[in-house]
Amino acid sequence: MSYSDSDSSSGAGDHHYKNFKQISRERLLHEMLRSAKVKDSKSTWKVLIMDKVTVKVMSYSCKMGDITAEGVSLVEDIYRRRQPLPSMDAIYFIQPTKENVIMFLSDMAGRTPLYRKYVKDLLRNTLHEGLNLQNSKHMTASDICILLSGMWKRAFVYFSSPISRELVAHIKKDSTVLPRIGALSEMNLEYFAIDSQGFITDNGKALEDLFGDEENTRKADACLNVMANRIATVFASLREFPFVRYRAAKSLDPMTMTTFRDLIPTKLAAGIWNCLVKCKSIPNFPQQETCELLVLDRSIDQIAPVIHEWTYDAMCHDLLNMEGNKYVHEVPSKTGGPPEKKEVLLEEHDPIWLELRHAHIGDANLRLHEKMTNFVSKNKAAQHQHGSRDVGEISTRDLQKMVQALPQYSEQIEKLSLHVEIAGKINQIITEQGLKELGQLEQDLVFGDAGMKDVIKFLTTNEAVSHENKLRLMMILAAIYPEKFEGEKGLSLMKLAKLSTEDANAVNNMSLLAPLSESKKGSASSFSLKFDIHKKKRAARKDRCSEQETWQLSRFYPIIEELVEKLSLGELSKDDYPCMNDPSPSFHGSSPAAASIHEAPVAHSMRSRRTPTWARPRGSDDGYSSDSVLRHASSDLKKRGKRIFVFIAGGATRSELRVCHKLTGKLNREVVLGSTSIDDPQQFITKLKQLTPSEISLDDLQI
Repeated sequence: MSYSDSDSSSGAGDHHYKNFKQISRERLLHEMLRSAKVKDSKSTWKVLIMDKVTVKVMSYSCKMGDITAEGVSLVEDIYRRRQPLPSMDAIYFIQPTKENVIMFLSDMAGRTPLYRKYVKDLLRNTLHEGLNLQNSKHMTASDICILLSGMWKRAFVYFSSPISRELVAHIKKDSTVLPRIGALSEMNLEYFAIDSQGFITDNGKALEDLFGDEENTRKADACLNVMANRIATVFASLREFPFVRYRAAKSLDPMTMTTFRDLIPTKLAAGIWNCLVKCKSIPNFPQQETCELLVLDRSIDQIAPVIHEWTYDAMCHDLLNMEGNKYVHEVPSKTGGPPEKKEVLLEEHDPIWLELRHAHIGDANLRLHEKMTNFVSKNKAAQHQHGSRDVGEISTRDLQKMVQALPQYSEQIEKLSLHVEIAGKINQIITEQGLKELGQLEQDLVFGDAGMKDVIKFLTTNEAVSHENKLRLMMILAAIYPEKFEGEKGLSLMKLAKLSTEDANAVNNMSLLAPLSESKKGSASSFSLKFDIHKKKRAARKDRCSEQETWQLSRFYPIIEELVEKLSLGELSKDDYPCMNDPSPSFHGSSPAAASIHEAPVAHSMRSRRTPTWARPRGSDDGYSSDSVLRHASSDLKKRGKRIFVFIAGGATRSELRVCHKLTGKLNREVVLGSTSIDDPQQFITKLKQLTPSEISLDDLQI
């Protein structure tokens, strides 16, 4: 039995640079599943037992085919009744909880455990060669079992996070189980890799726990504790030791007390730091800082979760009622009957999705048109199918018919057909809901080019605007002009927008996300609401002069874009964003470790990384399949600078994830976004409504 942090040479010895998600996947497949193979029985199948958390960890990083390829024939839930499989070895990937340990010991205790490895010839050979017992070939199976005291009744146990000494002692105390344990290791992998550069800790109720009932902080403290432990496993897994920066709580004056909400980043950063200190005992864990971590919460940017984001990925999740990454569409029946429903996953394995997901919807439309044009022009059979019509006239149905008529091109046409259909639906919704005019007003509000009068005019002249879009507009307004929603003024505005009591509660709850300086004073922090002396209207963002607006409605940017750039340049205020590692000479630049942290040379992580697949030229080799996206990604290996991690407690947005991809190319440093969850606007609004009970009544209010 070995008790250690699982670590193989697959990460440290690989000369190829891999991104965050690839490293997570390889650790699970190679360091855990592959290392459980017994040398003399390569073909032996195993059963993999997981709990509710670890099964999600695994599913976000690996496909079922990946797991099967490593010799796993069955995946089981540790809490479900399972059939004994005495001929198979078992791999346990579980959280280090008392309940899980009890279940594991129950499985393996007794003369006949649920899982074991028992091959008579192998045992005889082992006894003959390893124990040098000349007469072992004449021994019976029962003789061998008695002699070895259950040595071959094996389980390989991997914990997702550090296990307590008490639980280790509890396992060691069971003398019947101990000889049957082939490995006892800490994987330190209890995060959910949702993207090549993004992870969540899966605290879906974090917004409610952290920003809800401030009088009872027990739930919030428990939430922060889970969060800190899971974030720490990210760094333990990647062998990274970060400078831990966090947004400090600000008091307006010595007489003003900071609240629990103001201290969320501080408390979380302290929890992460406490966990990281313990990680220093892990083999190959760096003893000096190798990267940077910035700890924030949702109050850093109240507008990003509700404003309309105009990129392909964000619009798919905002407008198409998708369930996670699952999109359902209709395809022609192969038997000639009515159309059939088909589910597809919009994920990184789809090269067209990979190319278009962060593109503006206008750019996505152009690229899809180019792909169709190139496909038709390069394939005479396709030209014959669509006749002399202009390429722009080809419908999704036409493409689907091509799939049936040109089976040799089915994969390319199906991918193209899918995204042409999706883009068409998005464009239709934009037109039907009048989103361009609404989107322009939203962005003008954020940049101070529109104000209260413009909103009132829009609401009175656009009665057809959907209920949800009016609510989102009012939430943006409340983030910029919080004082306008106090007392009767706020009730009048919400009456004008025809909001329900529940919706009005969501608007008012925006104030719970405002930092102390904003909620009490209006505009104090360097990234909060600003006034331009030449404008009477208030601005929540400043135009970024360094970037040109290529597409209409692409002006908005999340606050973290500005923060990460300043962090990378070493310009982020140490007063507003102090460091847990301080006071240390290295933080002030007097040591080589810190002096190089803001440079962009070769990364110094114990595990390598690969250039993200999105960072590629726009042009595609074939013009329609986008398979060249993946080829360019694997061949374009560039050494990145030290990683930057940003963690947002309370939920992150797709625009913030997009910005991390964008900044990776711009800064030549892999920027990884972490959060408790990734929320689309509808999810964020639902959570915000639950922060406090509805107390406002709009009945009998006259405007």
